[in-house]
Amino acid sequence: MEPGNTITYSLSVPEALVQGLSFQDSYAYLDDWVLGALADMGIRAWYQPLNDIATEAGKIAGAAQKRLVGPDGGPGAVLHHVTMSYDIDAGKMLEVLRIGKEKLSDKGTKSAGKRVDPLRRQTGLTRETVIDNMIASFRSRYGLAPGKVTDEEMTRAQELIRSKFATQEWTARVP
Repeated sequence: MEPGNTITYSLSVPEALVQGLSFQDSYAYLDDWVLGALADMGIRAWYQPLNDIATEAGKIAGAAQKRLVGPDGGPGAVLHHVTMSYDIDAGKMLEVLRIGKEKLSDKGTKSAGKRVDPLRRQTGLTRETVIDNMIASFRSRYGLAPGKVTDEEMTRAQELIRSKFATQEWTARVP
């Protein structure tokens, strides 16, 4: 996540929202609004299975999901996360990502760096404008309500940072 050069978003939705969809179809379903937002900015984009958003110029985003089981095995949730390249340095990206040959061959390319084409080049818009346009597009489709992190949530987040996410064990972890 290169600060200022990527745009990321996450959706946390009830599992029921994607119930009945295949795992692959749930990716496309949860990112359909993005294709509309990009179209509003003049970009013809599509979903490229399993988890990419692409244009004729190249890949602009990749998604990941985590399925969570609810309390006592009840209804769960889906955490859907996307990283979009705004002005990413493809060379630097290749230094930090482990991209397997299978992933590249599935996409019909030999170099991940050649696959990526950032939004800045495709739109000519500032990062802030792209983000504002994406928010406006989501709002027009689904509505949005202002929210605020509570003091209790912030305290819990800071505790998790201290006890887990800021530790060397976590940050040096390679799955």
